[in-house]
Amino acid sequence: MKSILLASLILFSSMTGAVMAQDKGVVEIVTMNLKDGVSVEAFAPVDKAIEDQHVSKQPGFVSRETAVSGRKWLVVVHWKSVDAAQASMDSFAKAPAAAKFMSMIDASSMTMTRYEANR
Repeated sequence: MKSILLASLILFSSMTGAVMAQDKGVVEIVTMNLKDGVSVEAFAPVDKAIEDQHVSKQPGFVSRETAVSGRKWLVVVHWKSVDAAQASMDSFAKAPAAAKFMSMIDASSMTMTRYEANR
C-alpha cells in the first residue's frame, strides 16, 4: 500500500511540475548575421519596426531585447508559452517590415532556440 501511495505521489508531483513548467514561459534566443554592406545603424530601425509592428502585438508576448557584436545580431524574446512563440513565428512573413528585415540579414546564419523559463 505504501508503494502505491508513493508511486501516486511521485506521478502527481511530476504532473504538477509539467504544468508549472508550462506556466513559467519561454525564452526564445535568435542569432543572425547582417549581410555584407548592411550596417548596424541601417538595420536597427528595421529591427525595431519588426518589434513595434509585429512581435510586441502578438498574444503571449512578454518582452524583447536585442544586442549586437560586430555583424552578429542577437534577439531575446520572452513569451508566455511555446504556442505563443510559434504563432508569432508562423505569422512573421505577414508583418509589414518582414521583407526588409529578411533582405538585410544572412538567412543561412539565423539560428533560433527556445528554452523553458526557469522562474
